[in-house]
Amino acid sequence: MTDKQDSAGRGKLSRSRYESELYRLQTELVKLQEWVRVEGARLVVVFEGRDAAGKGGTIQRITQHLNPRVARIVALPRPTERERTQWYFQRYTEHLPAAGEIVLFDRSWYNRAGVEQVMGFCTPAEHQRFLRQCPVFERMLVEDGILLRKYWFSVSDEVQEQRFRRRIEDPTRRWKLSPMDLESLTRWEDYSRAKDEMFVHTDIAEAPWYVVESDDKRRARLNMIAHLLSTVPYPDVTPPTLELPPRPPATGYQRPPRDLQTYVPDHAAGLEK
Repeated sequence: MTDKQDSAGRGKLSRSRYESELYRLQTELVKLQEWVRVEGARLVVVFEGRDAAGKGGTIQRITQHLNPRVARIVALPRPTERERTQWYFQRYTEHLPAAGEIVLFDRSWYNRAGVEQVMGFCTPAEHQRFLRQCPVFERMLVEDGILLRKYWFSVSDEVQEQRFRRRIEDPTRRWKLSPMDLESLTRWEDYSRAKDEMFVHTDIAEAPWYVVESDDKRRARLNMIAHLLSTVPYPDVTPPTLELPPRPPATGYQRPPRDLQTYVPDHAAGLEK
C-alpha cells in the first residue's frame, strides 16, 4: 500500500474531487428533502457500526445543508431508570418521523444487539427477545409506510486504533472518547460475534443491512450518501427560483447612536497584528 492508496489498495480520492462530488450529492439531498416535505414521506436512516467508524462525520455531511425542521438527528443518551422498565423499543418510537420528516439515528435500538450485549448491560433473555422482536418491529414500520434504511459502518481494528489515538491527542475531539470506547479495543472479537448474530436475525428483505467500508472516510461518506439517494425514487420538486424585489427608497430612518447599545468586543481585531 502506498501513500496514494487506501487499505484496500484503491487510489485515494483527492480533496478537490471529494469536495466536488460531496457538494453534488448534498445538492441532491436537498432535492430529496423537498420531496419528503412536499409528499409527506417519512424517512428513517439508522447508522450503526464500531466506535470511530465514521458514522458521526457522515451524518454531519448529510445534514450540513438540510433544514433542521425537516431533517433531525436522534442520538439518545443512556436510558433512565424509568425507561429501563419500558418496552425496549418504546423510547425510540417517540422519535420516529411524522409526515414530511427525515430522522437520522446516530445509533439506535441496535444498542441492545451490540454494546448492551457485549458489556453485559442486558440479560441473555433480553438480548434474545430483542433478536426476535426487532424484525417484527421493523416490518411494522415498513408496512406503515416508513422508508427505513440501515447502514453498518465497517472499520478495521488498525484504523480504529489510529482514530482513537488522534482523538486522545486532539483536545476538540476528546469528548468523543469514553472508557467504554477504549474497552472496545480489547473486546474486538466479542463485538464481531455480536454483529454477526445481529445480522443473521435482522438482515431482512423488508429492511436489509447495507455495509459501508469506512477505513477511507471520504470514500465512505460519498458511497453511503450516493447509495441512500439511489434507494429513494424522489423526483425533482425544487420550488421555482425566487427573485429579490427592488429595495424601496429611504424614508428618513436614522439608526440609534452606537453608544446606546452593547456590542460584542472585536476579538478578531487582535488576530490581525
